[in-house]
Amino acid sequence: MENVVELENVSKKFSGFSINDMNLEVKRGYVTGFIGANGAGKSTTIKMMMNLLRPDSGEVKLFGLDYKTHEKEIKEQIGFVYDGNVFYEGMNLKDIKRIVGPAYKKWDDMLFYQYVEKFQLPLNKPIKTFSKGMQMKASLALALSHDAKLIIMDEPTAGLDPIFRRELLDLLQELMLDGERTIFFSTHITTDLTRIADYIAFIQDGRLVFNQSIHEIEENYALVKGGRELLDRDTEKAFIKIHRASTGFEALTNDVKEVKKIFGDSVVIERPSLEDIMYYMKGSESYV
Repeated sequence: MENVVELENVSKKFSGFSINDMNLEVKRGYVTGFIGANGAGKSTTIKMMMNLLRPDSGEVKLFGLDYKTHEKEIKEQIGFVYDGNVFYEGMNLKDIKRIVGPAYKKWDDMLFYQYVEKFQLPLNKPIKTFSKGMQMKASLALALSHDAKLIIMDEPTAGLDPIFRRELLDLLQELMLDGERTIFFSTHITTDLTRIADYIAFIQDGRLVFNQSIHEIEENYALVKGGRELLDRDTEKAFIKIHRASTGFEALTNDVKEVKKIFGDSVVIERPSLEDIMYYMKGSESYV
C-alpha cells in the first residue's frame, strides 16, 4: 500500500522536549487520526511534514519525494487546515483567492466558487468577521480548490460547537468518497476520530506509541476489570498499566488473547475508548 507520508528515524530536539526516532507512515486514500496530549509533539511533527521545521536527523518524504529537491512539487499537493486564522484579518476571501490562486498550477476558480457556495461563505466580508467554524471552512475551500491530495488538519475541531464539529466530520467523510484524497487529522478530541478515522497514530512525549488501523486497536486493546486477588507478579505482565482500588482493579492490555488465556471468565473485558488508551498509557514505557 502506497504511503503519502513517510518519516524515517526522525528526531528533533528542543530545550526540554524532543521528538525521538519517529517512524511514521500515512497511507494513501485513508483518514489517519493523530492523537496525543497537548505538548506530546503533534504540531512539531506536522511542521516537519510541511518543511516548516527541519529534523535534526532522519528523513521526511511526501509522495515518495524529499523537500531538498522537490519542495514545490510536494507543496502543490498539500492543503493545510489550521485551528485559527492564518490570513491577514482585514482581507476578504476574494483578496485571498487573488494571492493564493496563482501559487498553484492546479488552482481552479470555478471549484473555489463552488466550495464558497457550498460552505455558505461571504466573499466580501473581512476574515476577522468570520466565526471559527467559517474560518475553518475557508481554509478547507482554499485547500480543495488546488486539488490537494493530502489534507493536513491541525486541531481543526478545537473550539467548535458540537453541531458544527459534526457537520465538519460529515464533510470530511464526503471528501473521502472518491478515494483520491488522504487526510491527516491531528486532534486531542478523540471522539471525533471514532467516526471518520481508518488509522490512529498515537504520540506521547515525542515518541510514537503505535500507528494501527481502527480494527487492529479494537482487536488488541481492552480494559480489564477484576478482583485484586487475581493479580500477582506473573499475571500483571499481561497489562500495560493497572489501577487498583479497594473494590478490585482496572487495567489496560494490548494483548486480549493472552488475558483471556490467563483469566478466562474471572474478569470483565471491555472495549476502551481512544481516551482510555491515552489515559492508561500516560507514564507507561510500553512503546511499540
